[in-house]
Amino acid sequence: MEKAETNVQDSRVDLNKISKKWQAEWENHHIFRAEEDSEKPKYYVLEMFPYPSASFLHMGHVRNYTIGDVFARFRRMQGYNVLYPMGYDSFGLPAENAAKKEGIHPRRYTENAIRKIMEYQKALGNSYDWSRVISTCEPDYYRWNQLFFLKMLERGLAYRKKAPVNWCPHCESVLANEEAEGGKCWRCGGPVVKKEMEQWFLKTTAYAQELLEGLEGLEWPEKIKKMQSDWIGRSEGVEINFKINGKNWPVFTTRLDTIFGVTFVVIAADHPKLLEICTPERRAEVQSFAEKCKRFISEEERALLEKEGVFTGAYA
Repeated sequence: MEKAETNVQDSRVDLNKISKKWQAEWENHHIFRAEEDSEKPKYYVLEMFPYPSASFLHMGHVRNYTIGDVFARFRRMQGYNVLYPMGYDSFGLPAENAAKKEGIHPRRYTENAIRKIMEYQKALGNSYDWSRVISTCEPDYYRWNQLFFLKMLERGLAYRKKAPVNWCPHCESVLANEEAEGGKCWRCGGPVVKKEMEQWFLKTTAYAQELLEGLEGLEWPEKIKKMQSDWIGRSEGVEINFKINGKNWPVFTTRLDTIFGVTFVVIAADHPKLLEICTPERRAEVQSFAEKCKRFISEEERALLEKEGVFTGAYA
């Protein structure tokens, strides 16, 4: 029996070519541009900007930006005038360190990285308003940061003091707790240590009650609202002076009613006046314990640890 031969035409479609065509059409006709004078209800969608310390996107970016894009399209279909911009978090040590590693000027490195990342983002087909792209290293952007900072400085809301920070020796950068989980730098994977540095602070405590009240009306998951509440960290209590080595030391307590049952006073291992309280005989042990406490551990790990301490040799 003869085998039937069929000429099957190659039916594969060049999806990349089709995608580029329609993305160009959408961009040329400003399909996703927000209208400033629209009578439609306004809606703002924003994702975390990518860091151009690397010139590529990974699947975490794809997941994050796909979720944002779906939501922006959903709101447009509901009749909203959606503002959905994109930008690049390009200021700071990560981009500078990456440029040093490549042996080129930070501006040139950053501009090249942004251009490549933008190409990937456009290939994804997300519905950004590309007329509103920002880069945090550009003067037109950071002049507003400077203005806000100066206003806060004028009003006494910005100040400097020494405080312990999470420090990555390799990146020479301060890290947030979330960027140092497990005691490792999220960027390079190197060990993170505690280090005291003088830095700028913003007096968010002046708005603690207002911030807490603002959480009540938000349609956020309870877990996230609790995280925000813990970060605000408002506590009501009193300061009581204890006399130690002939000097008054203010101690904060939320339970004044139990003060007559106090058995000891605790001072943090990273307190700047720890050694001032410590007696000469106990100094070596106290210093050793303080150094041990500089090792970074997450808040989750800290909650599971048995509470430790050493005697300073001083009595209140």
